[in-house]
Amino acid sequence: MENGTTAEIGVIGYEGMVGLALFMGGQTTPNRAVVQSAGSAFRMKAKTLQDEFVKGGVFQHVLLRFTQALITQISQTAVCNRLHSVEQQLCRWLLLSYDRLHSDKLVMTHTLIANMLGVRREGITIAARKLHERGVISYVRGTITLLDRSGLEATVCECYSVVKDEYDRLLR
Repeated sequence: MENGTTAEIGVIGYEGMVGLALFMGGQTTPNRAVVQSAGSAFRMKAKTLQDEFVKGGVFQHVLLRFTQALITQISQTAVCNRLHSVEQQLCRWLLLSYDRLHSDKLVMTHTLIANMLGVRREGITIAARKLHERGVISYVRGTITLLDRSGLEATVCECYSVVKDEYDRLLR
């Protein structure tokens, strides 16, 4: 936004990519990608990606299926941000992040999560405290540890399962 406000529209992990505009007819995008957690990634020249995509085949098929899954995630995030509580949004975001990290630890401050979800930091702190008090997560100095996945899944809104089911259907 012009005033510097940001909000996350999608969580991408090992299953996806950034730069979808390159095979959808564009060269740039007004969005930015932010790496939230350490890990490995591949980098590909734009021309190479475009050349491989136009050949069709498995590469094109996988990119199109990922794009469809990401569109579902973006759409569901918009619905979630409009209709559900900060606690439910936090649960959705945590589960999507844990799914992509294959880890029970997430290094992330409340301020950064609030910026990504487009909510106030205080809202994240209150929601995280509730989850902590129920024994679902623990958090210490920017590290959020998942203690009870089923408890987190019991708290999250249906938006998580809509996105998870679509990713599983299209990419697994």
